[in-house]
Amino acid sequence: MDQQLLRRLREEVADRLSAQRREDIASGLPPMSSEDERQFARAVIARVLEAHARTEIAAGRTPPDQSEETELADGIHAALYGVGRLQPLLDDPEVENIDINGCDHVFVGYANGEERRLAPIAESDDELVELVQVLGAYSGLTSRPFDTANPQLDLRLPDGSRLSAVMGVTQRPSLSIRRARLSRVSLDMLVDSGTMTPDLASFLSAAVAARKNIMIAGATNAGKTTLLRALANEIAPHERLITVERALELGLGEFPDLHPNVVSFEERLPNSEGRGAIQMADLVRRSLRMNPSRVIVGEVLGDEIVTMLNAMSQGNDGSLSTIHANSSLEVFNRICTYAIQSAERLPADATMMLIAGAIDFVVFVERRNEFERGGELRRLITSVREVNGVDGRVLSSEIFAEGPDGVAVPAAPVACIDDLQRVGYDPAAFGAVV
Repeated sequence: MDQQLLRRLREEVADRLSAQRREDIASGLPPMSSEDERQFARAVIARVLEAHARTEIAAGRTPPDQSEETELADGIHAALYGVGRLQPLLDDPEVENIDINGCDHVFVGYANGEERRLAPIAESDDELVELVQVLGAYSGLTSRPFDTANPQLDLRLPDGSRLSAVMGVTQRPSLSIRRARLSRVSLDMLVDSGTMTPDLASFLSAAVAARKNIMIAGATNAGKTTLLRALANEIAPHERLITVERALELGLGEFPDLHPNVVSFEERLPNSEGRGAIQMADLVRRSLRMNPSRVIVGEVLGDEIVTMLNAMSQGNDGSLSTIHANSSLEVFNRICTYAIQSAERLPADATMMLIAGAIDFVVFVERRNEFERGGELRRLITSVREVNGVDGRVLSSEIFAEGPDGVAVPAAPVACIDDLQRVGYDPAAFGAVV
């Protein structure tokens, strides 16, 4: 595809769309919805391509044929509302991560653990910034700016992937995209991929059914969100789910057969005057007033931890969340660190008591890339820890520990086994330690 032609036609379509918006405002008409504007853009693109074909014929040149015109139309629409030349990478089911350090430094990680450097995805850094700005304007619940005054951006792309971009604080604009390769994921799928054993899958399914509060821990890109989706998909369809995220990513409401009753909250950033921000902690509080069956917090990164733990310990059982940590045991110290930095300034002993009353299980997932040694990329659950109480510190037992092949296997008795048996869990049948 001729990228210069694509850029010129896209700018012409964008100008026409802007003119239509101004005309609607002047006429007192309400603004078009995002979906209406996208459909209107398709009609504008068709008119622009028709005019381009006439110009080519008049100049004695060959106009684009039908397939080329279709490719141009899709490219223009993707550049306006999608991800432009990133789209082929997002369409590749084997792509896991995309890292871009300036327009011409593109690095891609694949599902087998291989990493490659690919061709540029923009003609210049300015075009790369413009691409991110378009995504920020259309991908979230509200428009998110990306400029010198707002040099950081986190958002969920239309396909469910997570994008993080920065400018101004780096020599060149940079972004990372974490692909959502498994959105409609189940525990059985994770068993098939080797992430967990059937025994552990049965245990986790029972823990969700018994409304146990579960914290999923791991390093960056370990597979925490995928595991969270799989656990959430074990929740019965009749339950009302409230999700709270910094940038929409879980997408549980996209599958009405699994979860017909979902409300998704997204943190709102301040405007150019520093006003209008709605923080994660505020959204967690608000979620408790929305008649939730369960509250799911996509990722804990700050002072929302205190609000979430309070919610868990006050009758909102069955909550799920993720947190960054290097081991299942380290999760408790990490929560203490967040709590002492919160507005409540909770001391460590108070936080330990709060953890003991709120969290039932910590599930730790690891990412191991053995591609360079002739192996492959693996994501494994290596530890499950049960919270048993508090005595100056959180008391816990590792009920599933790393086995010979890396995947967690039963290692200690489960204290709340009666609760799990009431929802059909048979520890003898599934190999649990009794």
